[in-house]
Amino acid sequence: MKNVFLVSLLLISFFSFGQDQEWKQKFEQLGQTLPTPNEYRTGAGAPGPKYWQQQADYKISITLNDEKQTISGKEEVTYHNNSPENLTYLWMQLDQNMRAQDSNTPLSSTSQISDKIPAKFTESYANDLSDYKGGFNLTSLTDASGKNLKYTINKTMMRIDLPTELKSGEKIVFNVEWNYHINDRMMDGGRSGYEYFPKDDNFVYTIAQFYPRMAVFDDYEGWQTKQFLGSGEFTLSFGNYEVDITVPSDHIIASTGVLQNPSKVLTADEMKRFDQAKTTFDKPVIIVTEKEATKKEKSKSKSTSTWKFKADNVRDFAFASSRKFIWDAQAVKVGDKTPLAMSYYPKEGNPLWEKESTLAVKNTLEVYSKYTIDYPYPVAISVHAASIGMEYPMICFNFGRPDEKGNYSDALKYGMIGVIIHEVGHNFFPMIINSDERQWTWMDEGLNTFVQFRTEQEAYENFPSRRGVPENIVNYMKGDKLYIRPIMTNSEQIIQFGNNAYAKPATALSILRETVMGPELFDKAFKTYSERWAFKHPKPADFFRSMEDASGVDLDWFWKGWFYTVDHVDIAVDNVKWYKVKQENVQLEGQVQSTQSGSLGKGGNDEKAADFSKGPSFFSVSETPDRFYGEFKARVNDKEIIKKLSEKNFYEVTFKNIGGLVMPIILEFTFTDGTKEKVTLPAEIWRMNEYEVTKVFSFKKEVTNIVLDPSKETADTNEGDNAFPRVEVKSQFDKFNDKKN
Repeated sequence: MKNVFLVSLLLISFFSFGQDQEWKQKFEQLGQTLPTPNEYRTGAGAPGPKYWQQQADYKISITLNDEKQTISGKEEVTYHNNSPENLTYLWMQLDQNMRAQDSNTPLSSTSQISDKIPAKFTESYANDLSDYKGGFNLTSLTDASGKNLKYTINKTMMRIDLPTELKSGEKIVFNVEWNYHINDRMMDGGRSGYEYFPKDDNFVYTIAQFYPRMAVFDDYEGWQTKQFLGSGEFTLSFGNYEVDITVPSDHIIASTGVLQNPSKVLTADEMKRFDQAKTTFDKPVIIVTEKEATKKEKSKSKSTSTWKFKADNVRDFAFASSRKFIWDAQAVKVGDKTPLAMSYYPKEGNPLWEKESTLAVKNTLEVYSKYTIDYPYPVAISVHAASIGMEYPMICFNFGRPDEKGNYSDALKYGMIGVIIHEVGHNFFPMIINSDERQWTWMDEGLNTFVQFRTEQEAYENFPSRRGVPENIVNYMKGDKLYIRPIMTNSEQIIQFGNNAYAKPATALSILRETVMGPELFDKAFKTYSERWAFKHPKPADFFRSMEDASGVDLDWFWKGWFYTVDHVDIAVDNVKWYKVKQENVQLEGQVQSTQSGSLGKGGNDEKAADFSKGPSFFSVSETPDRFYGEFKARVNDKEIIKKLSEKNFYEVTFKNIGGLVMPIILEFTFTDGTKEKVTLPAEIWRMNEYEVTKVFSFKKEVTNIVLDPSKETADTNEGDNAFPRVEVKSQFDKFNDKKN
């Protein structure tokens, strides 16, 4: 018992973190944090044997009034109840009501008075400063026979009370009629709306959320009825669409789906070029030229045409319309399919758009298909809009406008290309891999930004990527924690939206791929997740579990640190000791070799002179007592071991985890002959002590310096404590001055 007691005291001492250090359980499994696996969603992160999801099909007819900037429409909805439950009511989303006079969006937004505030910003003080009256005007809601259905509107949600239960396996058909005023996107903001061009008195319409849409009912939380306040985007079911859009006859429409009546709405020349584009792979074919679009700007037809589109297995529908549109298209080879990459833009977008837009669409389809699934839809469209980046199935709206003379900077060009890649990439996340945007922004924005980063780096030379580069997230990660939220935060509660939901998860996945797992394991797991959940509704646990299941790597510590906390990476090389094995009767510079600890210096600011010039300390190695070997003693040659050890230099390095986020320790050792060696310690080295670890390294050569994270691949926030001996790290201010000079 006495020996047990002594061992216990030693263990308590060894594992003690100090009074100010609390065990954070960084390596405990997520366990009960994640929902319990079931027959719908398995512990492996895959859809279960009884997984189900609802389906909503739409037949929609709308008219866009170019004189009054209004939309009026009617829709027939066929809702399939594939759930095991009987439903007594349905929920629809009325997202245009976010702009209604009684909207919760301005009421739930904070505001304060400040001196000399721009007049436009004062609109947040009162909701009656604008003449715009937004929101849906519902004029009819009936069943298939034309009988009125009872409904209740709750802001951006509408409950439809069913006269009889919709039983499991059954479907219901009902009809909705509505109208609304299109918002001026340049003045009032928004994901869709119109832009007015005063010089030629024309409009470009980028239209979305234009119809009442079914809310999602799923196994995870029943009806998703979170109000649309503006930040949390959309949660939608898959379905089939037939949409008729009536516009002025000289308009060109870009839309989700495939045009069903091209011969009725296109000229003979446009039809010929359109067909040519379907088999042209080397460069875009101009279907509507700038000259033709400019002519339409002046003619302004008073007649109308109806464009008919069909889209299968999509979760939403959007379109753009204008007589100003130039249109180009190019076929792309993706697996066994040849989707059309297309761009629509006014002359104000040229020459930049003609040169770069469709190429960016093509590059996106190719790289994203490599990392996820082959792009399954027949078209992918980029539409020019002055100040927006927004995505929908097969179509997205993107900024990037040269000046009036057609000039543009590299910053504008790369910014536009990055946005196009990002928005076209949203076809995969969440349009196909259909996560709940209303709840978890990172599941579409973060994953999409990660593959955007891969596309920028693989499809372009020296692309100046903003997000995904570990070094670029440092300032955010080390910021004031009062203004940072974990990634696993609801979309409407996120602070610093771009950093939290886009940059941090994208950077985390880049680090996971390059540093923690390696590209081979990561890519296989990421593709497995994408294939499992294509055209389904994944949740965060499905992603976390799939990545582990398909790679064989325990990543709970990674998800906990990067996604559930606001910790940052700051690992310090705190103390270094140099040792050699003591040899009997050997003198060093006339002095007896010491067996005392020979610290070369700790990492504090008062140790600037600490280096390797002090020379090593020495330790003795004795033969191992028989009790450690027993019957195997004869197979061990201690003297040979000691001889080999005597040829080595040993470096005992102590590391401190200052930032709290456990990560692999990546080290570069430089030797006296100028050569270097890289050593990576897995994150699990922190599993016994989350705050401080010590590790001995051995080399035949003598070390001159040690650098932690030499390639800046872990987003370490303090380079100043990453090297031994310490080196001066210039501030951002000093770096700026160096560039100026």
